Formats: sequence, structure tokens, C-alpha cells
Amino acid sequence: GGGLPVGRAAPKNLELLASYATEIGSTVALGVSYKLIQFRQDCQGDCGTLGDVSGTTHAVDVGAQVSLGAADALQIGLALRHAGFKLQLENKAQADPLPTQLALGIQYRLPLQTLGASPDIVARVLLDVHDEWREYGSPDARTGVEVGYGNAVFLRAGYAFLQSETRGASLGLGVHFDRFIVDITRVFYQTGAFDDPLQLGLRIGL
Repeated sequence: GGGLPVGRAAPKNLELLASYATEIGSTVALGVSYKLIQFRQDCQGDCGTLGDVSGTTHAVDVGAQVSLGAADALQIGLALRHAGFKLQLENKAQADPLPTQLALGIQYRLPLQTLGASPDIVARVLLDVHDEWREYGSPDARTGVEVGYGNAVFLRAGYAFLQSETRGASLGLGVHFDRFIVDITRVFYQTGAFDDPLQLGLRIGL
């Protein structure tokens, strides 16, 4: 211990995506994405058994969404994610299957205007459930509520029922200004050890 490093390994996940979506009537939308996926690890110096490796595979995401109710207040989506060929790094016998998942998402927009609320206020209840393809029985689920004002400020609260340590409650604030989006999230995990429970995200639209 305490010696100088003799090598540096740099793992990377690269993905090229092409998507197409269409609508059937006014209530059904379909979409598909093709993905070219590559995992590579580049080594500089002496990396021992962690030398240069790379593997490439192909996958697709397929999904459908149905809108129901007045003004499409209820939206239900079903998607198959990461369906494709195994990722081979060394040999065919050691190829790794992709993490194929079946996901269900539900969004319901609350009719606040019928209770006298301003048209600028929008509230949504959301539910997301997903499980490994053909290995059902222990799904992960996320549920939450989002309240927005004028498509500019959003308050969010949610809870993640996950089969991992990163499960628990969260609170969030989102601010949209022109092409700039700022998201601040505070998580309250039951277990786990994230160094910083406060997360900041910044996105700029082009």
C-alpha cells in the first residue's frame, strides 16, 4: 500500500439512439427506439487483469400510451425497455444479458378547476412500476404528486418502494425559465449511504 499508481482504467458506456413515435387516433400513441450500445474500458499503463476490453450490442425500447377521460386527464403507458442481444466482452459463454424490463406508468391530472382553483395551477398524481422481464414478483415502484404553477414552478413529493437501499421519500422543487430548467431534490432514504442527500440539476434546451 502507499505506492504510486502504475495504471489507469477508464470504463465508459456509450449509446447511440434513434427514435420514432406516432399517434393512432386521438387516444393512443406508439413509440420505438433503437439503441446501439457499447461498453469499453481503456487502460493506460499497467492495469493487470483490467486491460482494454470492449463490447457492442443492439437493443430496442417499445412503448404505448393511452389517454382517457376529459381532456386526457388519465394517461396509462406500458413499455418494454432494453430488449436485445447479450453484451459480449470476452467470449460468447460469458456474454451478459441486458437488463430488460417491463414498465407501467400512470398519470392522473387532478380536476382542480372544478373546485375553483386558478387555471394556472396543475396537479398530477403519478405511479411508476417496473420489474425484470420474465422474472416478475419483486417489482420496484415509485409514486408521487406534482403541483405546478404556470408551467414555471413545480413542487414535488414522492416515495420510492425499491428493492435496494435507495428507497424512501423525496421532496423537490423545479423552476423553468425560458430554456433553462433547474431542479432541486432532497431525498430521505431509509437506508443507504449517499454522501449528499441534496441534489441539484441544471438543463438547457437548445
